[in-house]
Parts: sequence; structure tokens; C-alpha cells
Amino acid sequence: MRHLFRLGPSFAQLNVRLSHQSVWSSHGTIRKVGVDLGDKKLEISTGRLARFADGSAVVQLGDTTVMVTAVSKTKPSPSQFMPLVVDYRQKAAAAGRIPTNHLRRELGTTDNEILTSRLIDRCIRPLFPAGYFYDTQVLCNLLAVDGVNDPDVLAINGASAALALSDIPWNGPIGAVRIGMVAGEFLVNPTRKEMAGSVLNLIVAGAPSSQVVMIEASAENVLQQDFCHAVKLGVKHTQQIIFGIQQMAREQKVTKRTPPKIFSASNEIVEQARKLASEKVYAVFTDHGHDKISRDDAINKVRLETEEQLKEKYPQAEPFEVIESFNTVSKEVFRNLVLNEYKRCDGRELTSLRNISCEVDILKPLHGSALFQRGQTQVLCSVTFDSLESSVKTDIITTALSGVKDKNFMLHYEFPPYATNETGKMGGMNRREMGHGALAEKALRPIIPKDFPFTIRVTSEVLESNGSSSMASACGGSLALMDAGVPISSAVAGVAVGLISKPNPEKPTEIQDYRLLTDILGIEDYLGDMDFKLAGTSKGINALQADVKIPGLPLKVVMEAIQQATVAKKEILAIMNKTIAKSRATRKENGPVVENVRVPVSRRARFVGPGGYNLRRLQAQTGVTISQVDEETFSVFAPTPGAMNEAQEFITEICKDDQELQLEFGAVYTATIVEIRDIGVMVKLYPNMSAVLLHNSQLDHKRIKHPSALGFEVGQLIQVKYFGRDPTDGRMRLSRKVLQSPAATVVKTLSEKQSITVGTSNDQATSTSS
Repeated sequence: MRHLFRLGPSFAQLNVRLSHQSVWSSHGTIRKVGVDLGDKKLEISTGRLARFADGSAVVQLGDTTVMVTAVSKTKPSPSQFMPLVVDYRQKAAAAGRIPTNHLRRELGTTDNEILTSRLIDRCIRPLFPAGYFYDTQVLCNLLAVDGVNDPDVLAINGASAALALSDIPWNGPIGAVRIGMVAGEFLVNPTRKEMAGSVLNLIVAGAPSSQVVMIEASAENVLQQDFCHAVKLGVKHTQQIIFGIQQMAREQKVTKRTPPKIFSASNEIVEQARKLASEKVYAVFTDHGHDKISRDDAINKVRLETEEQLKEKYPQAEPFEVIESFNTVSKEVFRNLVLNEYKRCDGRELTSLRNISCEVDILKPLHGSALFQRGQTQVLCSVTFDSLESSVKTDIITTALSGVKDKNFMLHYEFPPYATNETGKMGGMNRREMGHGALAEKALRPIIPKDFPFTIRVTSEVLESNGSSSMASACGGSLALMDAGVPISSAVAGVAVGLISKPNPEKPTEIQDYRLLTDILGIEDYLGDMDFKLAGTSKGINALQADVKIPGLPLKVVMEAIQQATVAKKEILAIMNKTIAKSRATRKENGPVVENVRVPVSRRARFVGPGGYNLRRLQAQTGVTISQVDEETFSVFAPTPGAMNEAQEFITEICKDDQELQLEFGAVYTATIVEIRDIGVMVKLYPNMSAVLLHNSQLDHKRIKHPSALGFEVGQLIQVKYFGRDPTDGRMRLSRKVLQSPAATVVKTLSEKQSITVGTSNDQATSTSS
């Protein structure tokens, strides 16, 4: 018996190994499918790499290759939600580079990795079965990047193929393409070079039957009809990718696993909860006097009463079943109000906006500020100018892998816990905040002038939140930019549109009836089926993000949502224009200043100082930032006019003993010896100049090894001839030797003139030195 117990762990290891062998062998056949997308071919393959994963797929476009794996545990997670993790990682080796950090390894995650991971998550999450609470991980591994084709869209298709070819329960597949627009022509999966000239960057993920699962877009004031056409074109091409993945799944004869448990409430408990709570919940949702907090408190009071009664009646029921029963009833009542009675919980019409108020210049010391209030969503936006040196500089790996380059405009979104009457940890950046900030930044970027002389940072602080804070950030950011005097091309506004739908009982993937809601509340987002955010100018669309919670949206609904959001956007712009209609003509007096200093090559060493000492001292003492523009021009950025005045005084001080005079080529001047060295003598032509070397070879026709051979002493006056400056290093060229001939010479007199000058606030600095 003792020997049998000793064999237990061995049997367990054998079972695990056999399990892995069965997964490995089921993926042992290599399969490939090619999809023609315009003039490009997308290849999807499986069965060669990472066969221990539940699903693995390799997607290739050109020479860019991405491998995606999917693994889901068979044991339920203790979490009461779908614990899906998507990780998109950039590998330096894929671009033929080595990381430049001290460990020479990939460390942490970049912004681009986080945003791409969110993009993939939003595409695949809606298609998992309700109640599937099993830890699931999707990893995207960049194998090779050719610098021509972007890997993010390939990763979405790879995730779709890996899940569809696995036994993980998932109602896919989906397909994704990028649509660009260059010179009025639409391009499918354009190259990076083509995207550089594109006014549209649209990623659309489609499900079978031409339904839309996810949209992510940035644009430069693209017209509504062009945008709608691009969405339709994208969905059309996604169907070809879906067909290819379905073909591979049929060939592999994929059978989905049956989870041991799906987390859902029993019909009996739900029916009992409906009897106990539906009327009370209805009364709360039809009381239009509630705000966000009071409505939540009222619902929670009904929740606690109902859950206590359910626990008494069903003592054997799991806590999740009791909680989910009430959630089901609450969601049902809320949605039926909208579907059947056309009523919203705050009393608005389906297409009505909340009350909007705008203020600008509320914080005088800031370069620009605005407060945007929409209902119970309040956002404070500030604008800060800094030098171009402060622009965001991406690392070489991100640039090589994703094409993301330096940018001199950024929007940072902050969502503190008090905005929703909660407590929480402050500091750091979470994925949600980064995603919301990136969306608002996309909305504002097209209106920023390309040649603006400063780096711009917009900070959006959400002070109160009850839905659509990212779109409020776009509105507040636009107002703050105009208040700061940035010459933006047009004002920008954004709005979120929601959806309440009723599925077809015979075909659950189809929508039988639906209602679109303009300017949604937080609860309408939480209990609804879609969060559709659109931002743009009065003429076109700048950014759009659509997150769907159902398996797919018909194109008809998407087109209606775009139209409804466009109408609302124009209404918001009209309200914003009453506060400030266009950018201020001038920036604030306390704003930053940029001046140019022109320094001749001959004076650069004096201006910079030994090892850059003078420049470092200037920046430390006055707070200015100095950068070199070209060989003779330095740009001085000062955060305030006062700092610029200090910098001008500092520059005048360090250059006051460096007055260069008008010297005539070939003229003879009287020089004073100030130092004797082994290789020559240091001389000055006038008191304020920096001493220059007169080499032994230029002292006399005779060859000498030391100036003392000629009897020179410090303070002695000698005659020298001026031959201009060395073109390579700017050094003054003098000679005494040529004057030892009997030719007559005339000694010139000098008139003083300053060589290094700083530009005034209206002019750039100039130099009159020769």
C-alpha cells in the first residue's frame, strides 16, 4: 500500500504529460490559408509553433510576422468576471535591434504595447460566453517586423485564429483590417510610408454576417460620408479573413470544450428576485430627481433587502447566484424602460444632451485653462507650454517596431478616485487612463499647428464622473487650447452614444429591436450594449472609438450611431462657441518666450564655456533651456519673460569681456604680450578680447624653440599682421614674421563693436561681427 502511495505523484505527472501530448498532437498538422486583401496577401498558419498552447497561430503580411497563443484554464477562477489578459509585447530582436537599457533586455511595457493590448482585448472579449469565468491569456509575440507593415492588425487576426483553432469556448472568429485614405483613395492595410500621408487611420474588427465588433480611428477632419464608406469597406474585407479562419477550423475539426460550470443565476431564483424587486427598481429608475450617488444608494438599498430575502428562501444558493439574480432583474427593468417606454433614468429624451456649461481662464497663472461640465461629469483642463526639447521622445525599439516617433503635443488624462465618491491609490498609470487619454489626444492632435514653436501638454483632470469623461476631456482640451492662444484650426467636441438592444429569440446573434442613446450616463454605459465615442470639428471626424458588449453590431446601427453623434457634436460646439469661439490673438503675458542667439564660430567657445560650463550655469540659474539650432544659432527657451530677461543679463555678463572689433584683413596692429609659453606667446590686440596664440613659427624668420630667444617679456608691445580667421575652428590668424621684411606698414586703429547679441522679444538676435 505504501508503494502505491509513492506512485501517486508519478501517476499525476504522467496524466499531465499525457494531457500535454494530446494537445501537442492535436496541433501537429501544419495548416495554412492565404487571404487576398487588395494587392497584399495575408497568410495565417498553425501547427508548427507553440503546440502546447490551447491555440496558436502565426500571421504574416509581407515580412512582418506575429505569433499569437491562447491558453485557458479548466478550473474556474474565483473572480466574478471574465478574467481575460491580453499581452502584446514588442521584441527588439524582431526589428534587428538590441535594447539600449543597462540590462540590454526588454523591461516593462511601453505605451504602445498597452494601447495595442487594449485594442485586441476589446475585439475578442465580447465573444466569450456569458458566465465563462476561467483564467484566459492571449499572448502576442512579434517574431519579425519589416518596417513596412504594422504588426498590430496582424496581432488581432492572430488572436482570432488562435482562439478559433483552440477548444476554448469562443463565439468567433473575427477579422480586422486597417483602412487609410490618401488623396481621396482608400487603402486596405496600407504601409507605414502610405500611412504617413494618410488623413485616416481606421482599424475595424468585424464578425460573421458583416457585423462590427470594434472600431478605433484617428482622422484629420474626415467627412462623415467618407468615414462611413471606410467602415463599410473595412467590414467587407474582414469577411474574407473570417472565411479563411473558419476554413482552417473545419479542416482541423475543432471541438470546443464544455466548461464544468457556467456562472449564471438559476431561472427560479431570478423569477423570485423579479417578484421581490422589479417594482422597487422601476420606481427608482423612473424617479428623475435622482443623481448618480442617490440613485446608486437607492438601488443598493433595494439590493440588500432583496438579497436577504433570497438567502432566506434559498439557503443553499451560492452568493454569486443571489447577487447575479438581482443584477439580472435590475438590468432587465432598466433596459425595458428604454426599449418599451422610451424613458431614460434622468428624464431626458433618447437624443437629448445633458446640461453643458463652459468656463475658460479660471486659473490665471496657467498658460491656458478651462472647466467643462456636462451633467455630473466635470473636467478641468490645463495647457502648458515648454521647449521643443521637452517633446516625447520614443525609444529606438518602439520607433522601429511601431513607427511611433517624437511628438510635441500630448494629452494626459487623470481619473482620481474621488471623481466617483471612492477611495483608492493615487499615482501611477493604469490602462484605462492611458486609453482614455490617447483617445482625447487623437481628437485634438489634427487641429494643432505643425510649426508651433513650443511643446504642448494638455492635462485633463476628471473632478466628477458620470459617463463620457474622455469626450469631456476633448471638449475641455479644445477650450483650454483656445484660451492659451494656440492657433488651432477649429474647435473640437466629443460625445458618447449608447445602445440598448433586444436580441432575436430565434437567432441570438441578431438584433430584433434597439434604441440609440445620446450622451450616455455611467449607468447607461454599464447596463447597455455599446460605448460609441465620436469627436471632431464642425466639418468632420477626428477620432472614433466603438466598444461593443454584444457579439456584433449590424452596419445599419453603426451608421445611425455616427449620424446621431454628429448631430450632437454640432450642438455641443454651438454651446462651446458661446464661451470662446476662436483662439486668443496673443498668448498670455506670463507665457514662455523663445529667442535666438547668434554666436559666430569664433566666439562659440567663449559662449559655451569649458565643457559647456557657461550653458549649464545659465540653465541652472535662470531656468531657461538652450538648444543649438545650427552652426551659429542657439535657441533660448524661457518659461516666463522674467526668466528671459535674466538670461539676457547673464549672456551679456559672460560676453562683456569678449568684444570683437572690426579687423581688416592684411592690416597691421599693435599687440600686447600677456603670457609666454613654450610654443609661442599669448597676445591681445585690445583689452577686452580673449588672448590668442602667436606661434613660434610666426614670430621670426629664424627658427626658434622658445620665445625668450627673442627677448620677449610680458607686457611688451609688438606689431602683428592680421590674416583673418581659420575657416575650420574660427581661430584668429596673426603673424609677426611677415613684418620682419623692410616693407612699410601702417598700424590700424580699432573701433569697438559687440559680437554676441541676444534677440529682443520681437526680433531674432543678429551679429554684426565679421
